[in-house]
Order: sequence, then structure tokens, then C-alpha cells
Amino acid sequence: MGTARLTLDPAFTVGRVSPRLFGSFVEHLGRCVHTGIHEPGHPAADADGLRTDVLDLVRELGVTTIRYPGGNFVSGHRWEDSVGPKDERPRRLDLAWHSTETNRFGLSEYIAFLRKLGPRAEAMLAVNLGTRGVAEALALQEYANHPAGTALSDLRIAHGDKEPFGIGLWCLGNEMDGPWQTGHKTAAEYGRLAAETARAMRQMDPSVELVACGSSNQAMPTFAAWEATVLAETYDLVDRISLHAYYEPHDGDLDSFLASAVDMESFIENVVATCDHVGARLKSKKRISLSFDEWNVWYMSRWQQQERAADPADWPEAPRLLEDSYSVLDAVVSGSLLIALLRHADRVTVACLAQLVNVIAPIMTEPGGPAWRQTTFFPFAQASRHGRGEVLDVRVDSPTYTTAKYGETDLLHATAVRADDGSVTVFAVNRGRTGPLPLEVTLTGLGLTEVVEHSALADADPDARNTLAEPDRVVPHPVTGTTLAGERLTATLEPLSWNVIRLARTAT
Repeated sequence: MGTARLTLDPAFTVGRVSPRLFGSFVEHLGRCVHTGIHEPGHPAADADGLRTDVLDLVRELGVTTIRYPGGNFVSGHRWEDSVGPKDERPRRLDLAWHSTETNRFGLSEYIAFLRKLGPRAEAMLAVNLGTRGVAEALALQEYANHPAGTALSDLRIAHGDKEPFGIGLWCLGNEMDGPWQTGHKTAAEYGRLAAETARAMRQMDPSVELVACGSSNQAMPTFAAWEATVLAETYDLVDRISLHAYYEPHDGDLDSFLASAVDMESFIENVVATCDHVGARLKSKKRISLSFDEWNVWYMSRWQQQERAADPADWPEAPRLLEDSYSVLDAVVSGSLLIALLRHADRVTVACLAQLVNVIAPIMTEPGGPAWRQTTFFPFAQASRHGRGEVLDVRVDSPTYTTAKYGETDLLHATAVRADDGSVTVFAVNRGRTGPLPLEVTLTGLGLTEVVEHSALADADPDARNTLAEPDRVVPHPVTGTTLAGERLTATLEPLSWNVIRLARTAT
């Protein structure tokens, strides 16, 4: 096994990490909301029915921005159903997930949830541009954000929310190029509607930040042409365009699965190229940012084969949907995806792990019972805690391995973030499944003198996972033998591992 090498130099940087890079996503899907974050009557529920054990875990996870209420759900959602007295809210059929939505948790409860998480938790609200349009988006914006003195703002006050919600970040629909989307549109249809909606919302409040829908994923036949058409209509009216990507192993090909970030980085770079091409055509100096507002490991094929075979006449409340149990292998891939986002922090300014609780989530709950951390919880929590500051430009010289999907691929996937106090955190994944990977890092001009910590998430059993019966089976563990001598760091990365190496100056 060869040695992987990289050099860190403060003169070469990618960009500053936006706190919004550590966002998540709450959709009315399965048990994400009901018996996830909201379960009146649970022993840990507060007066508003929010599970305090889940609140504690979300704070520990370090989530900063929470996208809501969808997702596919939003394209059939009537926001008016989610406000006012709970016992007067209507029950509706949700076409997106073939469920019955009670609306017992709605807009006001979402804002209360964010406020209880603390000041770092920011709203990211999606408007329905599937079955609705400009008028409904404006009505929602007025209800949520106008202080008082109009019919809709006064209605919010009558519903018990005197203070406006102050929502500044909005999604203009969701996955509108997907044929599965209620109200699916062509690029021209959606681009026109998004532009009209954006223009009207800016008339109400010029400071709003708006995200236009990009292609649902890079494999869509509409990809790139969709972005170009939509941005031609909206370039001067929106701030970001969205990206969504989910990854799983296919046909037992674990080596390609471990290299999923190769696809994610390609996706980001291709969207950037498309955005900049449109900007050049329009002779604009504006630079569109990216909102990677859905990403995760998701065993989607399993859901398509099994869970969609349910009785079409049955519309259950909060069914168990998409409750993937994540292994060490999945956590290492998830960490690699976080590295990919950090490596493009100059353009990816919002990202949302989809989703937050129960549904392909880092946090699981049992109705009436406990909540626990999945394996994927740990890479996200560590990246959110230690990945704040300036991303250093990391060029990896690594041994490679062969993958069926991506060809020769680096065994090492890494990035580094320099905090404002001068400390540096290296995030590194060893994609190799059979052997350790020696790592040498040259540190130039950083003044670092000590290894504060080297932790790894790895296990002799790559299928090990945390469950209701064994909630702490997998946790990060300390790694010994990592040394810093002068300007050279040496470490050994365990097989199939996510690593966090923290470096600092010795206090004097």
C-alpha cells in the first residue's frame, strides 16, 4: 500500500464555509414529523408536543438551517391547512407519499421548533409551485413575515403568533422536472412561473433569498438544459439553484458506492459551469450560488420495490416509510459527501441533509420510546462542529483503486478547514475496504504545533449499525500514533474509515 499525501498552505484557499452548509430537511413524510419531532403524550414531550430528547439530539447534530415542509409533499400542500386552531385544521390526502396528513403540526409549530433549537436554527421555507402559484406564495409570505395591519398578518396574530416569523430563505417549488411531482412542468413553464413568483415576492420584500429548482438529479434527461432554461428566465431574480442527489450501492458494487462523492463533485461542477455560462450569455456580473438542499445515502430501490407495493386504497397516518438503518459503510460514504460539499464551499452556500428524523435520517425514534443516533449522525455532527472557517485548497496525491462506475479513483478523499483562531481540521476518508492507508500532510506557513485529536469512525464489521436494541454499537473512537513533527503530519487511516484530525498552536 502506497502513502497518500497532501499539502496545506493558508495562501491557497477555496472559500469560507457558510453556516448553512450544515442544514437539514423536515418533510411531512412517514414519521419525520409525527412521532419524530412531534409526539404529544410522549414522556419527553414538552407543552407543545415537541420531543425534548429529539431537540437535544438535533442541537448536538449541529443543524443550522431546516428546509420545510417538502420535498414532494409541498407540491400538493395548501399552507392555509397548517395554521390556526389544531382541532379545526383539515385532514388531507397526500398524493406524494400516499398518506393522510392531519396538519396537527404546521407552520407555527415549525417556527416554534426552530426557536427552541436556538438562534443558529434558520427557516428555509418551500412554496408550492406545483398545484399553486404566485398568489398563494404571496399570501404565505404576507402571513409569515408582515408585522401587522393586513388581513393575513392580523390572522397570524389572531392565531397566537404576534411576532412575524422573519423567514428570509425560500425555495420556489421542488423537483419540478420530475414526472413524479404533482404539477410537474417543463423547464419553460416552470422558469416562467418561478420568475413571476420571485419578482412578486421581491416586491413585498427585496431582501428575500430565493432558490430556483434545478434538475432533480444529474441523471435526469432534462439535466443542464433545464438549468439553462430556468436560469435564462430567473438569473437576475434568484440567488441560488438547487441540486438533489442520493446514493446507494447497486448490484453489490461497494467500491463504486464508496466513491459516490466523485459523482457529487461532478454534479456540482457541471451546475456551476451551466450557471456561469448563462451569466456570460446575459453579460451579468452576478454569480449564482448552489443550494444542495437534498443529499444523503438512500436505499431508494428498496423502497421502490417493497414499500410502494402497499394497498392503494390505504391512506395511513405517519406510516413507517424510508426508515433506512445505516451501517459503518453508509457513514463513511456520508462523510465523503460532506467532504465534497466542503471542497466546493465557494459555490455551495446551502446544503440540507435529507432528512432529519426517522426518514433516511441521522436520528431515529420509537413512538413512546427512546431516540438514538444512527452511524451517519457522527460525521455530520463533527463536520458541523469543526468545519467552520476557510476551506483550504487540498490537492490529493493518493494511491488509487478501480471502480466499475468511476474508473481509477483515489483511496483518499480529504479536505481541511482553517478556523478563525488558526487551528486546522483535516477531514479524511479511506475508501479502501481491506487495508490501512498511510497519510502524510505537509503544513506550510500554518504555525501548527500539536495534534489535538484524531478520531475515526470505523469497525471490523462494516455492516455494524446502531439500533433500538444497541443504540451505541458504533461511535467514533480515538486513534493513536498520529504525530506532528515540524511541518509534517503523519497518520494511519484505518480501512473503510471517516477521520477527523484536529491541529492547533500550543498555547503560550
